[in-house]
Amino acid sequence: MKTNHLLAFVAGGLLLAGTASAQEKKIKRSDLPPAVEKTVAAESAGATIRGFSTEKEKGQTFYEAEMIVNGHSKDVLIAADGTVVEVEEQVTLDSLSPEVKARLQAKAGKGKILKVESLSKKGKLVAYEAQVETNGKKSEVQVGPDGKPLAHEE
Repeated sequence: MKTNHLLAFVAGGLLLAGTASAQEKKIKRSDLPPAVEKTVAAESAGATIRGFSTEKEKGQTFYEAEMIVNGHSKDVLIAADGTVVEVEEQVTLDSLSPEVKARLQAKAGKGKILKVESLSKKGKLVAYEAQVETNGKKSEVQVGPDGKPLAHEE
């Protein structure tokens, strides 16, 4: 059987709203393939693990490790071969460059920014994502690492 490459799907906004993909399944650490376990051990050094899940998207299976590192959230998406595909890590709004902070606040409009995460793919920062609450409804806005608009959502 051909090994599928894995890509984890992290939908912070959907999870905050209390809904998740029908195919997302919570799993135990003992259910992780050996290569994924090895990467989890390296990525979670000094962290508190909150849980693991697997999900199928577009015919591929993805693994996600959710953890807390130094008081902030970090979600790591890992391929079956142990490759880190994506990392979403909480950052403080004040730690962002003035350009990124201003653009996120502009995109949030009258909404309140609840949480900001850096999004990295294949080890490269590709975007910042803010979870916004406006009139009781939650949404997400993204900007590039330099604060400029993205050509497409990450």
